[in-house]
Amino acid sequence: MKDWANQIDRLTGMFLNSFSPLSEDDLNWKPGPETWSIAENMEHLIILNESYFPGFERLNRGNYDLPFIARFGFVVKFFGNLILKSVNPDRNKKMKTFPLWQPSKSNFSKEILNRFETHQNKLKEEILSTEHHIKENAVISSPANKNIVYKLETAFEILISHEKRHYNQANEIYQLLKEQKS
Repeated sequence: MKDWANQIDRLTGMFLNSFSPLSEDDLNWKPGPETWSIAENMEHLIILNESYFPGFERLNRGNYDLPFIARFGFVVKFFGNLILKSVNPDRNKKMKTFPLWQPSKSNFSKEILNRFETHQNKLKEEILSTEHHIKENAVISSPANKNIVYKLETAFEILISHEKRHYNQANEIYQLLKEQKS
């Protein structure tokens, strides 16, 4: 088993260490209307990660209903690799998110930092409570589209990689903010 819990702890620490010293205005600053602020990046991660929780719960209860397409290993592998590649932390290619995962607002209090930390602990709990299904080669659907299917292990990798991607994005905003202030 991979050590997803420690990776989540490291990412949480990176977000909090980098962005806790910022003011509310700094957390909400963005260089343009098409770019998310640091706070919006954090809110997006909370929303997206939480969209997986009902599926994890159904998997643990034993009543996860997969579409027919999930029976085809090559489809499961294809979608898993495609999504994992699309959330690569290097950010060479910009992406739009599904409306379901858009930040709910554009201005956040500093409380977003506490919410993020609490959320990350919940994410860790969800992964730890579900990871035993990896041995069963469990397959899940994307919360955005039930016909996009991938292995549970790949889902965890997607979530971690996606968080790294958004840390990098938030850090780019932070660097632009520092340049703008100097």
